[in-house]
Formats: sequence, C-alpha cells, structure tokens
Amino acid sequence: MHHCELKPGQLGRCRGRKNENDTIICSNYGQITSLAVDPIEKKPLDRFHPGSSILSVGSYGCNLRCPFCQNYTIAACSPEEAFVRYLPPQELAKMALALKERDNIGVAFTYNEPLIGYEYVRDTAKLLQSMKMKAVVVTNGSFSLFVLAEVLPYVDAMNIDLKGFTQAYYKKLGGDLETVKNFIKKAAGACHIELTTLIVPGENDSREEMLQLAEWIAAIDEEIPLHITRFFPRWEMTDKKATEISVILKLAEVARSRLRYVFTGNCQ
Repeated sequence: MHHCELKPGQLGRCRGRKNENDTIICSNYGQITSLAVDPIEKKPLDRFHPGSSILSVGSYGCNLRCPFCQNYTIAACSPEEAFVRYLPPQELAKMALALKERDNIGVAFTYNEPLIGYEYVRDTAKLLQSMKMKAVVVTNGSFSLFVLAEVLPYVDAMNIDLKGFTQAYYKKLGGDLETVKNFIKKAAGACHIELTTLIVPGENDSREEMLQLAEWIAAIDEEIPLHITRFFPRWEMTDKKATEISVILKLAEVARSRLRYVFTGNCQ
C-alpha cells in the first residue's frame, strides 16, 4: 500500500520487506513467531466451518501502526527483535495435514499482518489446496489489488478489518479507507469473507458512522458477517477506557438494521 522507495539494505515501513541488491524481497518469508491451534471462531470466522480448529501462524511486521494493537510485540518489532523459527511452506502444510485428525481444517495466516509477506501465504496456500485443506487469511486489507490477486486463487476465507468508515480515522492508523474498500469488494466475489470493526471510544463509535458502514457492506452483500468488537487499552493507547458493552450492543443493533449476520466480540 505504501509503495516504499527503499535504498539498498533498507526495510520498508512494514519491516517485513527489504531492498536487497536493488530487488524488493519478502524478508520475513517463513520467519515464524507464533504457532497455535485455535478455534475457527477466534479468527473470528463464525460462518466458515463452525466448530472446527485451524492451525494459526504468524510472523512479524505490519503495514499499519494502530496504537491499540494487541499483538504489537510482533507486529511492530524489527527483524532483530523478533524471536523466529524458519518454517518452509512444505513443513507448515505437512503440520496442518498431520493435525487433521484433531478437526484441523488447514492454516490461518494471522497474528501479525500476513500479507506483507504475501509470497509465503501464496506458496503455502497452494500446497494446502493440493491437500484439500483450507487457507484462511486474517488481514487489515490495506493492500493493492495486485497483492490480493496473488493469493486469492488459493484462499478459502478471509477476516478483513474494516477499522472505521472515515478517511480521517484511517489516516491516524497509517492507512487509506478506499484501499480497504476496494480490497473488500474484490475479495467478496471470490472467497468467504467476514469483517471486523473494533470500536474505539471517541474514534469510530458513532451511530451515524456504523450505519454508513453497514449500508456500504449491505450494498455488496447483506449476508457478509460483521463482527463488532470491544476495545481494551493496549500499547500506546492506555489513556482510554475499555468500550462500554452497552455501546457495542447498540451499534450491533444499528448494523442489524442493514445486515443479516452481526456478532459482538470481547463482551464477556
């Protein structure tokens, strides 16, 4: 999304891409920081193989800088700070297949922003497809359609963050609303998608903004699930209180006036 112009040896803003000998490479390819078997609902995906498990994998780096990031220790770290294990696509795919007897359906690329290393996602997802297993991507959607086209033929489902519905808010996070909207529209026609909006007090918590957001989603497909989740103070945003549960419930009702499937998160 940022189209960084990098000098030789320089890292991009995402910290997962680098200019090496005048060629931009995926420097976090196969560099794994996190690996766990999670319920599919944790991605969150509530309408994609509910009740199943999925092998979830993450690297380091992100192309946004959300001050409330809960995974900032890997999303905002440098390669030198990351504790990694190299896991080639073939090995990861074999691990997923070996877990099939535990109701594992495939691999979810998550935890940091996986598409800054789209090559690794693409290469692993191709192998999973040949094994008749699923590939899931949890992404902020802040990417060009070229990146999406590289992975989309091999991806079965995505959860995409729609962080708000104003350009001003996206600018604070280092992103661009139109880029994400274009990404969502293209992905919606090719694989199962669900969207997530984290409600941050005083930032994106108005009824009017939620109504606009829900109407835009409904114009694509009113059956796209939307997860409205509760903010908790994290990282560089500890000055705000957690979102009131009542606010989440009210905004969910607004969204349900336009969308068939609306879920609330972090409200227990």
